[in-house]
Amino acid sequence: MNQNPTDRRGLNRRDFIKAAALSAAAVELGGAPASSLAQAKNPGSNPLPRWRGFNLTDFNSPNPSTQRRTTDDELKWMADWGFDFVRLPMAYPRYVEFDRSKAITPAEVLQINESEVDRIEEFVRKAQDQGLHVSINLHRAPGYCINAGFREPYNLWQSKEAQEAFWFHWGMWGRRFKSLPPSKISFDLLNEPALISDMNDQHATKGLVPGEIYREVAKGATAAIRAANPEHRVIADGNRSGSLVTPELKDLNIAQSCRGYFPGYISHYKAPWANKDPEKCPPPVWPGEINGEQFGKPRLETFYEPWIDLVKSGVGVHCGECGCWNKTPHPIFLAWFQDVLEILTSHQIGYALWNFRGDFGLLDSGRQDVDYQDWHGHKLDGKLLELLKKH
Repeated sequence: MNQNPTDRRGLNRRDFIKAAALSAAAVELGGAPASSLAQAKNPGSNPLPRWRGFNLTDFNSPNPSTQRRTTDDELKWMADWGFDFVRLPMAYPRYVEFDRSKAITPAEVLQINESEVDRIEEFVRKAQDQGLHVSINLHRAPGYCINAGFREPYNLWQSKEAQEAFWFHWGMWGRRFKSLPPSKISFDLLNEPALISDMNDQHATKGLVPGEIYREVAKGATAAIRAANPEHRVIADGNRSGSLVTPELKDLNIAQSCRGYFPGYISHYKAPWANKDPEKCPPPVWPGEINGEQFGKPRLETFYEPWIDLVKSGVGVHCGECGCWNKTPHPIFLAWFQDVLEILTSHQIGYALWNFRGDFGLLDSGRQDVDYQDWHGHKLDGKLLELLKKH
């Protein structure tokens, strides 16, 4: 078994770690890119473009044989409708070589499958050809995922070996796209970081990652990415599953990504991965009282206030995921989502719906209370499309 793997860009693990350490030191000393892509020179304006688009889950499964394929036509429809952004959440086991009949080992985590990486790069380039900015994201990273379903060999927040593997992967992606400008590519480090009591339990408690640990992990990954191109744009998801601003990252010249899922009573109504007993979920209303709590646009404004303050301080903010699972009554979903989008838009914060085609999406969402339009054989949620196009 290869104990010192390389990718085709020519860095082995040992050399990569040395280079990353030097780059991390430069980040610590304020060696930010000259263009300051994640922090505004004029505080109060969002330095990130107000990207609008979708999450595409083509590479979100750890198993390469399981793939939801986004077609060329779908990419064209997004662009034709005025959207300019796709986020590509990826599971790292998809593009590494290991014995899939057994649990992955730390050594196997570093064995890059170049042919699968080529397929991912080909998809990225195809989306960019349609004028779509692509933000690649590790939805499952070495040692961490917000979802259960794959056994990790270590814990990202506790293991230095896991952190070095995380940096190694991001160094590889930074080199893959080293020639692309920040208008075309960005690097979303880790989907929804949280301290999870049991990573094999989908209902496990998800808490706050200590800020100093998150900073160390993010700093090393940022250094690895920018070692290939110091102009690369980096984004870090909010702490505690994407919900909280992470002040410890503010000086690293990276943007932060919030979520459009508050309150979960609305966005994840009866979702089995978010509710231990989905049939006991309180009926959603908007605005109104749910489970003894009052909800409406003022409550949303309070929720997003720390993110708005972050923009005002000059740090870039984007809403990397938003939307509503298909069991929430459609009129309630649209009323709530309009308030979410109005708040984000009024502060120059873009968004990415989870997803384009599927349970949260514009096409083929499976909602039972929508008067769908036929769109080239797909079921199009026209009211949702019009709402998105207005924001």
